[in-house]
Amino acid sequence: MSRRVRMGSLVVLLALGSGTAVLAAKSFSANPQQTAAATAEVKIDNFKFGPEALTIPVGTTVTWTNRDDIPHTVVSTTGVFKSKVLDTDEKFSFTFAKAGTYEYFCSIHPKMTGKVIVQ
Repeated sequence: MSRRVRMGSLVVLLALGSGTAVLAAKSFSANPQQTAAATAEVKIDNFKFGPEALTIPVGTTVTWTNRDDIPHTVVSTTGVFKSKVLDTDEKFSFTFAKAGTYEYFCSIHPKMTGKVIVQ
């Protein structure tokens, strides 16, 4: 008889000031084949992405949520990802499978910028 027991996950988000954050995710499991996917969130509010810069491990899914009263988009400067127009409380998610720096902006309001650093 085999038995799988999930022990839990630990996710730590460290705020570094200046709109920068680092996400560290660690998964604990009695079964080494079970792992928890890392996630991170970026809020869109008051014509800003928050945090403006986010550092995450490879394989993390980032979800942007529009908390503003007007529509916004999330568009990679290199074409890697592009959201539809997000109305209030709508979300867009993207999983970062490769290391690198991914800069993005709102195509409706191009002065709104952010970046995801994948390590």
